[in-house]
Parts: sequence; C-alpha cells; structure tokens
Amino acid sequence: QVQLVETGGGLVQAGGSLRLSCAATGLTFTESAMGWFRQAPGKEREFVATIRWSGDRTDYADSVKGRFSISRDNAKNTVYLQMNSLKPEDTAVYYCNAVIGRRPNLPWGQGTQVTVSS
Repeated sequence: QVQLVETGGGLVQAGGSLRLSCAATGLTFTESAMGWFRQAPGKEREFVATIRWSGDRTDYADSVKGRFSISRDNAKNTVYLQMNSLKPEDTAVYYCNAVIGRRPNLPWGQGTQVTVSS
C-alpha cells in the first residue's frame, strides 16, 4: 500500500524559507520520478516541481523557478522541497506524488500547509 507523508509546513513571513519533506513507502522509490504540487484555497492543485529517479534532472513551474529547489535521498525514500524567498502567493497545501512527466500517478497524501504572511 502506497503512503506519502508530507511534513515541514508552517507559518513564515514573506521572504522566509521552509524545507518540506515527503516520506514515501509502498512504491519502488528508486525507480520513481517524484514531484511536488500545491493547492491554494479556491484553486485547483498545480504542479510545482519534479525530480528524476536519479536526481540528475529537475523541472520547475515558472512561478517558483529560482526560489524553490527539489532534491531526494533514495536511501531514505524521501523527497524534499527547499523553498526560499517565499511570497504570500505561495500559501497553499503542498503535496508530493510519484509523477509521469508533470502528472501525478498515485493517490494523494494529507499534504502539509504552508502559510506565508505579508
């Protein structure tokens, strides 16, 4: 049974940083491209970033490029999202998932709330 557990969210002031983690079980993590998505209140869930299974290729939404960085530790079955220079418009629930391209491939976890105050 696949389980995705996101942690690391919180309340931060604009310009601050947070690091999100996603622990994955029940899938062959070392063969899975992984991604982060987010859903703001009243909006659809959107793509944020992906990372290839080997960690050598990443892809970012234009809105976070240069501010966010995705990484992974295959020994820990964990994917990370380092978020710097946060803006109020980054406020959302953040989710991780296995991906094909930019598309999620598994049931969603509970997500982690990120709130950026101005």
